[in-house]
Amino acid sequence: MIIYTFPVRTAFIDRDLEMIQPRSEVKPLEFTQSPVQLPFFFILQFFQLLWFLPRTSQYLCFFGGYHSVLPVWFGKVFGKKCTIQAGGTDCINMPEIGYGNFRKKWLRMATVYSFKNCSLILPVAEALVKQNYTYDPKINPKQGLLNLIPDLKTPIQVIPNGFDTDFWKDMGKARNPFSFISVATGTSNPSRAIVKGYDLIGKLAKKHPNWNFTLVGDAAYSSPNPNIRVLGKMNPTELREVYNSHQFYLQLSTSEGFPNALGEAMACGCVPIGSAVGAIPEIIGNSQLILRIKDLDLLETLISTLDLPTLRERSSQQVSKHFSFERRRKKLLQALFLDF
Repeated sequence: MIIYTFPVRTAFIDRDLEMIQPRSEVKPLEFTQSPVQLPFFFILQFFQLLWFLPRTSQYLCFFGGYHSVLPVWFGKVFGKKCTIQAGGTDCINMPEIGYGNFRKKWLRMATVYSFKNCSLILPVAEALVKQNYTYDPKINPKQGLLNLIPDLKTPIQVIPNGFDTDFWKDMGKARNPFSFISVATGTSNPSRAIVKGYDLIGKLAKKHPNWNFTLVGDAAYSSPNPNIRVLGKMNPTELREVYNSHQFYLQLSTSEGFPNALGEAMACGCVPIGSAVGAIPEIIGNSQLILRIKDLDLLETLISTLDLPTLRERSSQQVSKHFSFERRRKKLLQALFLDF
């Protein structure tokens, strides 16, 4: 049995469970993101790991952090494999925008311990291993695990996310010109909104009142711009419908690992425009659609020069060709089960 730990359950976790369960029993154990509840969850997790120990073959963690410390420790003490899937914030130090595990003393210590003592690290993007960050000039350019933990010796293998393109697909519907959508959770937190690029989206919306913007994922987010519509969390079917009614998808994140919503939207035929951070350039696969520096004028120029008729079909083809569900499934199972 695999023990799978994570700070919060997401669609990414559910997809991993779907991939792994035919090969092995998996026990998902959710931790907490609340600092107040940390002591209780450490105690709870210890006894959970102890209870399942006789049946446990290996440990799997999504993100490195507080929740991965005990699985890594149990793995070392009892000789069991422990794999951490690095997802983004656990490989970043951006105190300038209040983002990244490495900006907080105790969280940094937990993250470093976890990555240095686990068996294998599976980042979802090459940029999380080592990157020279240039998108926002005020942020330290040295990001990624090998920059933040220079003496890291743990084996690393990059395995990008994958998408079910039988579900996420272009349904052939007409789309309103200059309709933009972006999806992110927790953006009612001002720091999180900046991380996800909502500050730049707000500036773009203000300058172009005839363009329409839809922000999905946090109903508590508010904007003074009347052309910005805010929607809460949606189930996949609802989200697919919304993607299929928009012309553009904006992923203007200041920091990012591998944004799932970007791949979903592209598979649904949205023309992507993304920042030059994390795996965004790899997912989009077209340098003309990448904003190299966080600048409103550059963003407007980029949008005005796009050859839209050819880009819609290319976007969906890019995802199905390079980021399929099956490709990720094979690589993940090979990493977890060497005999697969």
